[in-house]
Amino acid sequence: MNEQIRISPIRLIGAAGEQHGIVPTNQALEMAREAGLDLVEVAATERPPVCKIMDYGKFKYAQSKKTHQKTHQQKLKEIRVRPKTGEHDIDTKINQARKFLEHRDKVQLNVLFRGRELQHIEEGQRIILHMMEKLADISKVEQAPRMEGKRMVCMLAPKA
Repeated sequence: MNEQIRISPIRLIGAAGEQHGIVPTNQALEMAREAGLDLVEVAATERPPVCKIMDYGKFKYAQSKKTHQKTHQQKLKEIRVRPKTGEHDIDTKINQARKFLEHRDKVQLNVLFRGRELQHIEEGQRIILHMMEKLADISKVEQAPRMEGKRMVCMLAPKA
């Protein structure tokens, strides 16, 4: 950067990206000072080295922003239904699960049983299989439906 560039001549790129060709280092430094910017070496291994006129502080800030961009933290979202839940309500839950999967979150489908409902687990299984079928285009089954006490659980993950 600026006076630290020892090799002369250099290939110069202007502030707007225009090519200035091969110029002496002193002349390039003078052009950078006139523009109120810095002369930064962008390709030191080339012969002659490539330097660019730019705002170095702004450049470093943009680079730090790129490295600090947060990647999406995958969360586990839960969708609960009962064996007697209506068809339209299940469609609403499917749409909700679809939004979660599109947002790259995992979805756990739960069918909760109470009292005598436990004698009709096939109804809960029908619901959970219907939901899995509707979400098959956007998800993959991470954990097949299985009974855990009084609930039937299935885990879906977004497709890669």
